[in-house]
Amino acid sequence: MVELNQLVQLLAIARCGTISATAEQLHLSQPALSRSMQKLEEKLQVTLFDRQKNKLTLNQTGQLTVDQARRVVDQARDLVDRVRAFDRSQRTLAIGSCTPAPLWELAPLVSRLYPEMTIASEMKDPQDLMEGLREGLYQFVVLPHPVEGEAFYCFPFEREQLYFSLPPAHPLSGAKGLYFEDIDGESVLLLAQIGFWREVCRQKMPLTRALVQNRQEDLEELVQASALPAFVSDLAMKWGGRPENRVVIPILDPEATALYHFVCRREARKGLAPLIQQIKATMA
Repeated sequence: MVELNQLVQLLAIARCGTISATAEQLHLSQPALSRSMQKLEEKLQVTLFDRQKNKLTLNQTGQLTVDQARRVVDQARDLVDRVRAFDRSQRTLAIGSCTPAPLWELAPLVSRLYPEMTIASEMKDPQDLMEGLREGLYQFVVLPHPVEGEAFYCFPFEREQLYFSLPPAHPLSGAKGLYFEDIDGESVLLLAQIGFWREVCRQKMPLTRALVQNRQEDLEELVQASALPAFVSDLAMKWGGRPENRVVIPILDPEATALYHFVCRREARKGLAPLIQQIKATMA
């Protein structure tokens, strides 16, 4: 039986070009590497190299073997990745979300319902979340739109409304409602980690310069000290309170309202039943 390590060594020879350079890279002696290749030839019952004094060159059979070895090594590495990912999935419940707000309630709920599991959450673009769900990287994801298809189970569970946060002296602070275009062109304070909302703001306010802050604490400090517009949502105010010394005005564009959907693979629904029941009970 051919050993995987021999194939890895063969690929290294093809990459490095010489036995000496390969041995140095693999931290082997040249005689040990040469013996390993001779054993590989014996097992395959073919000659892989043209041998000359102080020189070893892959022949055509050797080149073909390199191509096949690359596939086998890649498959072996993929096997390792998949097995490790599956093992983690048995002990980790991974959540993907398109924006932070749904996680504020979901993550503690999941921790309470599955105390034996490690909870991992991350924020990605909706397209990346769906790809990760298909590949089994997430047990469930939160998207700003529904997903169709028999392979998935999906239901809406939470709505978020975006607001402008304006200083009282701003010319538009007395408005009952505003559109994105009303503020477009002004500099706006923005948090970096807001998920898909970032793209919404970019598309609806193309002339605006976003002053992006990486930390929530820095953003809040600037909002209090600055006369610049900022954003806030009803869910952010539910968890963190209304911004002090600011006027909060709803954004009237339909893109400023998101209806979040819980999405999981249909075969995972049974294991997530306690969570699904709890979410739906909260909605009732």
